[in-house]
Amino acid sequence: MANVKTGLNSIVKYLSTKKETGRRSIGLLVDGPNVLRKEFNVNLEEIRDVLKEYGNVKIGRVFLNQYASDKLVEAIENNGFEPIICSSDVDVRLAVEGMELVYNPTIDTLALVTRDADFKPLLNKANEHGKETIIFGVEPGFSTALRNSADYVIILENDQMNYYDDYIPEPKKDGESEDLMQGSRRKKDVLLDY
Repeated sequence: MANVKTGLNSIVKYLSTKKETGRRSIGLLVDGPNVLRKEFNVNLEEIRDVLKEYGNVKIGRVFLNQYASDKLVEAIENNGFEPIICSSDVDVRLAVEGMELVYNPTIDTLALVTRDADFKPLLNKANEHGKETIIFGVEPGFSTALRNSADYVIILENDQMNYYDDYIPEPKKDGESEDLMQGSRRKKDVLLDY
């Protein structure tokens, strides 16, 4: 089993070792209602900075529902992202935009920030068409199916950013069954703040 590497510098180094010749053109899509919550404390600036070390973020869109506050929309714009306000289902709009990136010849890498397994078909289609996929998954509740569909997985949890190639199950509590597919996961080493 591979050791876990943690912290911002480690993530940057991890992605930079995965670079092919030349810089990657990245399309970044953020599932706002699912990850931009106070309890998760997701830092879009940190995500953008990590991706900038790997390539050029050509498209950066944050999908929001119609209830998003003006302050949130302003903060997203101030971070250099394009806010997309959806009057209907945010997931559908993000999936449609994601498919456009899959077929966009100028985009090499599709990066998603979400926890939602609804985007597994999008990642599969991107991989099928030769696009690299990076998922920034937010814990708790990050889909195992989604995690297993991306080329590179970065976990955002408790103000920390981690990547790992292998997982170990959370120790089970008394009276709980051990479900390796649905169970939560924990990192194998000490975590560093990002």
